[in-house]
This record gives sequence, structure tokens and C-alpha cells, in this order.
Amino acid sequence: MIETNDTAPLFTATRGTSDHETFELEDHIGDGPIVLAFFPGAFTPPCTNEMIALQDKIEAFQDAGATLFGVSADSPFSQGAFRDEHGIDFDLVSDMNGDAIRQYDLEIDIEELGLYGIANRAVFVLDETGTVAYRWVADDPTNEPDYEKLIGRVAKSSRVQ
Repeated sequence: MIETNDTAPLFTATRGTSDHETFELEDHIGDGPIVLAFFPGAFTPPCTNEMIALQDKIEAFQDAGATLFGVSADSPFSQGAFRDEHGIDFDLVSDMNGDAIRQYDLEIDIEELGLYGIANRAVFVLDETGTVAYRWVADDPTNEPDYEKLIGRVAKSSRVQ
């Protein structure tokens, strides 16, 4: 289990577009705080609510110098359609092979929905050195994080004041 003050696991995945552009977490370390918002699946009501709530608060993240990424096991095509449909401006990251999901110890199955190897809902804030400054993992994947607390933790991790 990844905890606060641990070095964040680095991973490679695909940006959530139809271009299959590679995403390397390491490329973003040192650019300010990074927010990794893991979510179970695009187009599901709780995930849609969460991603729209994060989009609605994007200015607060940007004011703190943070970069926000949504991470799920959805395909890049699905994530691209999800972004387009809901006006999401931040990048989504497709972890179809589940490497990041497993590295962050977030893999769950929701058998009643036929979903296996997906991400539990979780948010990690990484500081400029790649250290986990904040960690929140849902007890139930339908729960959403406390957005104001998250923004406060991002601001606290930022050199931008």
C-alpha cells in the first residue's frame, strides 16, 4: 500500500486520446504538484460526477501550479469520448494493462457489474520530488473525495503561493 511520504511509483501508460500518445509519469515530476485521480470507469455516474467536479475546480489546481491526471483502465478511445462528452480539459491516462493500478495497490473487481482489474477510486498528490504528499482511497468505489480538502493539500504541496 502506498502511503503518505512514500516515493510515488512511476509508470508508463497511454494518454486518453485516439492518438495513443505515451504518458510517462516521470516526465511530470518536478513541474509542481501532480494529482493522480484514479477512477473505476468512464461513463459511470460516480466517475462522471468526480471528473466533472475536478474539472469545475481546475482553476484552483492550476493556481497551485498542479497538474491533474485522471487514471483508469478504460481504453484511450473511451477516455477520449468521455473527455469530449463532459468537457474535461485535463488529461486522462489509460492504464489498460493495469500496471499503475497494481503499483498503487488499487486493483478491485466489481463482479456484479462484470468489471475486473479496475481501479478503486483514489487520489494521490505528489510533490515536486515525486513524494506522496496526500493519499485518499475510497472505502467504497462510489464515494468521492473531499474536494476542498484535496485542493488544500495540493496548495500546501505547492511552491506557488
